[in-house]
Amino acid sequence: MQERIGDRTFDLLCITTAFVLAVHAGHLPIGLTLGLCVALGLRWWQRRYRPARVHSWLKLPLLAVLVGAVVLDYGNLFGREPGSALAAGLLVLKLTESEAPRDARVAAAFACFLLMAALLFGQGMVATFVVALGLLPALTTWRSLEPTQASPTLPRQLLPALGLLAASLPLALTAFVLVPRLSTPLWGNNSQSAARTGLADHMSPSEFNELLTDDTAAMRVSFDGPPPSQDKRYFRAFVMWNYDGRDWQRSEQPLSTSIPVEAAKTISYHISLEPTHQHVLPTLDVPLAAPLQSQAHTDGEVFADKPIDEVRDYDLRSAVTYRLQPSLDIDTRMHALQLPDGFDPRAHALAEQWRQRYGRDNAAIIRAALNMFHNDGFSYTLLPAPLGRNAVDDFLFSTREGFCEHYASAFTVLMRAAGIPARVVTGFQGGFWNNLGQYLLVRNADAHAWSEVWLEGSGWVRVDPTAAVRPQRISLGAASAAGNQLPWYQEGFLESMRNHWDIVNRWWNQSVIGFDALRQRGLLIPFGIREADIGLLTRLLVICITVFGALGLAWALWRRPEGDPALAALRSLERKLAQAGVIRRRSEGPQHFLRRASRALPAQRAELDHLMRCYIELRYATLEPSTESLRTFRQAVRNFRPRRMV
Repeated sequence: MQERIGDRTFDLLCITTAFVLAVHAGHLPIGLTLGLCVALGLRWWQRRYRPARVHSWLKLPLLAVLVGAVVLDYGNLFGREPGSALAAGLLVLKLTESEAPRDARVAAAFACFLLMAALLFGQGMVATFVVALGLLPALTTWRSLEPTQASPTLPRQLLPALGLLAASLPLALTAFVLVPRLSTPLWGNNSQSAARTGLADHMSPSEFNELLTDDTAAMRVSFDGPPPSQDKRYFRAFVMWNYDGRDWQRSEQPLSTSIPVEAAKTISYHISLEPTHQHVLPTLDVPLAAPLQSQAHTDGEVFADKPIDEVRDYDLRSAVTYRLQPSLDIDTRMHALQLPDGFDPRAHALAEQWRQRYGRDNAAIIRAALNMFHNDGFSYTLLPAPLGRNAVDDFLFSTREGFCEHYASAFTVLMRAAGIPARVVTGFQGGFWNNLGQYLLVRNADAHAWSEVWLEGSGWVRVDPTAAVRPQRISLGAASAAGNQLPWYQEGFLESMRNHWDIVNRWWNQSVIGFDALRQRGLLIPFGIREADIGLLTRLLVICITVFGALGLAWALWRRPEGDPALAALRSLERKLAQAGVIRRRSEGPQHFLRRASRALPAQRAELDHLMRCYIELRYATLEPSTESLRTFRQAVRNFRPRRMV
């Protein structure tokens, strides 16, 4: 009959499985995660309080339910998300048959594989640390399966596993640096995967509101020289031309090797963009040209050749004082004046009144619109009232509350209705300047929308109507503009700590996540080797593994215990008794020898009789003596001090 694992080992296996579910919970359906947690809890309770094997007639239906749930949630069983969900479910089901040591070892190994699979969804520093932490219960499970391992408390079982994990770090670091890297991930890119809320090529209130409450990092920008002032930190992403009465969408513009801009003042900078799973590359104000592996459009948009599925670094040079497209052809002008029929009649009437009042003075019409936003009771809020079919009319003449999307949309509609070419631009504005790291941290919450109008002699000019309502949004940033609407984003110690913590995340992105095949090939440049090819890296890896193996072997030989700890303790006792004049004969067994020693040393008879009984019990009474009893016997032998015979 096969040996059955103990309750402590099964508890550790359940902890390992629970840790795996927790690591994957962020990208698994909530219903499936809760179902697997309930199944795990029931299996633990059943084994603890109703110890019996789970029959096959129950396992097969559970497997069918798992497969059906995954197909229902994802539509198939293939891909990163459905594959991870199915694997997590199989791990839980594996516990229904984990009664023998072999099954427990297989389940713990499969749990380690699933922990590694979690890195396919995120390789940030915290995520990597959590995955490494998840190896502790798995290592402890394996260690508890060793015959002589019977530590009484869970912390004492975790400590050796922590030591093993720490000892593996040098080898892991060596493998990270020297294992030849592929130019693309082995599993490929999955543009279907869910990404964080990000800028899109269309603008609608609900989606933009979600973005304005996302405090995760969007990009980090370092400048060649002093950074621009807060009110100059406009990062262009999408340019919206088409309006259907509610939503704005971009339209395809001609490609351009250089943007049609007359630059009077420029600035050079470097952007490290977080993964967005989109093609757009945000740029400061108006870029002069697209970076490598990307293309620019005439309206200033820049798009990468491939989706940004990992951190993307690129260098740019932009104009901060400029004339963008100083001449406008008739087709572009008509495109920038187009409005849908049958929408927002009151806004059209107001724009016509301005045109009649100010004539051909377009600048005066722009000032009239900004003065209206500033003086007529408009307010900035992230929780505006819903709008109806005539969204701009409802906003201008009814609710008068909203955030940047509302003001940019309404202003652009008013300008087009007044005969002024206008368009909406979305991107980021502001950011936190990190003095310690000397870079600008731009968060997703810094997303912003503004307008551009075309004026004779000036070209496209940026006009930010939000600044007329809430100037703090431009001068102090998104958090100051939102005020108490973002309770998690408060100035003070916590904000400072969060922003400075980003320095560590930036280092991780550059040094760990950004350590690609190109950087690996240049690894040995400081040593005079211009390019480290695969052959050289492989030889270095073999040398390092050999060195680590030799060190480990030397340590094992130096620390090698006796094959039989009880017999080793008896040999030590024999040497002590020999010094007192009691020498063991070749034909003498341990029991007879210790009885003769007790007669020769009558003052220590009780102590020697106790040592004899302990040894006999360890050697002959049990198949595998416990660690605690071995430790007690060896300590008693060390404490024994024989007195010489008279």
